[in-house]
Amino acid sequence: MLDFLENELKELARQGLLREVAAERPDLVDVASNDYLGYAREPVSRATLLECEGEPGAGASRLIFGTTGAHLELEAALADWVGLHSALLFSSGYAANLGLLQALCGPEDLVVSDALNHASIIDGCRLSRARVVVVPHLDLPAFARALTTPARRRFVITESYFSMDGHQADLRGVKAVSDAAGAFLLVDEAHALGSYGPQGAGLCRAAGVVPDALVGTLGKAIGVQGAFIAGGASLQRWLWNRARSLVFSTGTSPILARLALRHVRRAQADDTGRARLTQVSAALRSRLLDAGLRLPAESTGPIVPILLGDNQRALRVADALRAEGFRAQAIRPPTVPAGGARIRITLSTALDDATLDRLATCLIRACSE
Repeated sequence: MLDFLENELKELARQGLLREVAAERPDLVDVASNDYLGYAREPVSRATLLECEGEPGAGASRLIFGTTGAHLELEAALADWVGLHSALLFSSGYAANLGLLQALCGPEDLVVSDALNHASIIDGCRLSRARVVVVPHLDLPAFARALTTPARRRFVITESYFSMDGHQADLRGVKAVSDAAGAFLLVDEAHALGSYGPQGAGLCRAAGVVPDALVGTLGKAIGVQGAFIAGGASLQRWLWNRARSLVFSTGTSPILARLALRHVRRAQADDTGRARLTQVSAALRSRLLDAGLRLPAESTGPIVPILLGDNQRALRVADALRAEGFRAQAIRPPTVPAGGARIRITLSTALDDATLDRLATCLIRACSE
């Protein structure tokens, strides 16, 4: 019945867009994951597991049965960390963005979205059935113009640290534009939380910006799994009732919630790790730029994309790095725009200076051949 898929798969392969499951290779150095502070690659000791003891599964959705003290304690800590009233756990960042936009926005509303926002934001906008205006990346005047569109309510949504380009949004500027139009500001801090801001609380805290809703993840710098939405008390109660990706999903594992809380506490105190992350990110960027490799303008931080343009070239560079002992990912459409294929390096405090030096040498050689 599904024989047509073979032809579709062949066409993806012809375009250099086919993705296959890669077998785990523990011998490869990870420069592809979002484990910025190195927590995810550390084994969990028996003592830690005993301290995090509890039920392995929530048993049901949070509304029916699955809310435990571990969930509530973690949510309170997350809200306090990002400086907002309350937080609510979701199974993933994708589920959080989907649930937020579907629950908040409706057919009579306007959502103004940055052109490079994550797929979860794009899909959440579609599911909301609101009118969506996609504006050029980081273009504040375009945001302002779009917000003049008549609507019942207006929402602006942006990432704070963009996952494929390493760009930081001008959050103060976006907030000013939103306030001037009477719009609500929604910010996805997935890749900034833990890595930026006072105590790793993200770029909103660093900029002194208080969004109406903030999405954060626990599977990147925090090194565990899941996500959360933080905001006011009324937002939490509304999402509890109307965010379908929460209402109809089994709750987070209580054991993982306790482990996440430990990692959040650790990340808050890890100024040394954040300083190291800043140092290695700047050093690698400088080395690659000096060698003539093409990086996005104004890219910064631990996400280091090397722009290659051609899908097959990106795959060849990834293969060359794998042969040298590095696991790096070729990023191709639809994750990035057509013609935007790249190797996306993500750095971690777990990488020592010798490994980083070898990575730079291998990257320069692979991209030049």
